Amino acid sequence: MTAPETRPLTAVRSFPADFLWGAATAAYQIEGAAAEDGRTPSIWDTFSHTPGKVFEGHTGDVAVDHYHRFREDVGIMAELGLNAYRFSVSWSRVQPTGRGPAVQQGLDFYRRLVDELLAAGIEPALTLYHWDLPQELEDAGGWPERATAERFAEYAGIVADAVGDRVKRWTTLNEPWCSAFLGYGSGVHAPGRTDPVAALRAAHHLNLGHGLAVRALRASLPADRQIAVSLNLHEIRPLTGSAQDLDAARRIDAVGNRIWLGPMLEGAYPEDLFADTAHLTDWSFVRDGDTAAAHQPLDLLAINYYTPTVVSTVPEGAEKPQDDGHGNSEHSPWPGADAVAFHRAPGEPTAMGWAVDPSALYDLLTRISATYPDLPLVISENGAAYEDVVGPDGSVHDPERAAYVHAHLEAVHRAMSDGVDVRGYFLWSLLDNFEWAYGYAKRFGAVRVDYDTLERTPKSSARWYARVARSGELRAPDGR
Repeated sequence: MTAPETRPLTAVRSFPADFLWGAATAAYQIEGAAAEDGRTPSIWDTFSHTPGKVFEGHTGDVAVDHYHRFREDVGIMAELGLNAYRFSVSWSRVQPTGRGPAVQQGLDFYRRLVDELLAAGIEPALTLYHWDLPQELEDAGGWPERATAERFAEYAGIVADAVGDRVKRWTTLNEPWCSAFLGYGSGVHAPGRTDPVAALRAAHHLNLGHGLAVRALRASLPADRQIAVSLNLHEIRPLTGSAQDLDAARRIDAVGNRIWLGPMLEGAYPEDLFADTAHLTDWSFVRDGDTAAAHQPLDLLAINYYTPTVVSTVPEGAEKPQDDGHGNSEHSPWPGADAVAFHRAPGEPTAMGWAVDPSALYDLLTRISATYPDLPLVISENGAAYEDVVGPDGSVHDPERAAYVHAHLEAVHRAMSDGVDVRGYFLWSLLDNFEWAYGYAKRFGAVRVDYDTLERTPKSSARWYARVARSGELRAPDGR
């Protein structure tokens, strides 16, 4: 663990002129229009409409109605001085059954969005998959089945053909760890399955789907397009320096990080992952050539970071703590790590209960850079939920969020000063939105959304972030 560097809060940190200052969203969380223009249900439509799965039965049917209000939202981005916007495409809006020809009305929405962004001087950064698998593909077996990876590559080619002439930055998958292990392991995310073997099969086919999609993108896109994958890499810290706790950290690193980094960036799974999960599966679903297919050259590695992961070994006979920070209460999302306990990291918690620790982001960036020195990095998600209070005049003063972002940008700048090649930062999130199983109970947005009227109001943190984005200079929040 690296101790946080003490630097004066009044100091100004300058970022490169070509640094990307952005914000990020995901289709199901903001678009709404769930049954318009040919869109069919995704697994998140089905999951959110299943009683007991999402807080108070909330759904993304309307969300924040970005589908109809995207021009207003792009105007807000321009007002905030953003030069990049990361969004995801709804697979079932483009290809309702997950196979076959595209629905042009669905593609037209993304064409209009891209055109609006470019007209405002904002660079679109497109993510192909942010967890919303077409329900028809799930009915056919979902990500545990090889065919889903093949369908994903076909979908990637469709989107590339539609907007590849205007979109330079492409991301295949967002946080495949969540898709595999929260969706098929613990069941707290769609599709809500609780089968550790299915989770491992899903992980492999997400790796394969990523590689096949990269191939499809390279075949369709101009040569200068940049392709990435976005991983929620875990900065894992053992509770103590004991051999047992160090081994617990190794196990979580294998199934949290190296299960993706190995195939995608090195062309092989780590052997200790196979050993840790041998009691669950023999991994015979990995066919000859799969890891080579997953291992495709990337232009960037995108990293999502919120909080560190602290682990220990559960002493023999002791009761294992249930809360692992991912909403787990009964089924573990960590195959092969039954004897690992998770602990709340030190630090002030956000509304999600996640400890604020920017030093872990610095550690993560420097570690990944040292391991893969020739691969540029980008922060594709970082932000915090807090209990925002609306003032009498309708404004939202959120100094905690501004302080969180400032501290993490300080960590990014420190890593860059130490030689890490970081190309940009995307704040999560542009808008308050549907926060998955938490429904509308948790607000991550820089812009407040009144869920009754859908009125947008930039918070004080957004105004501060706008000054940083316009100037390229990181200054401490001044309370406004």
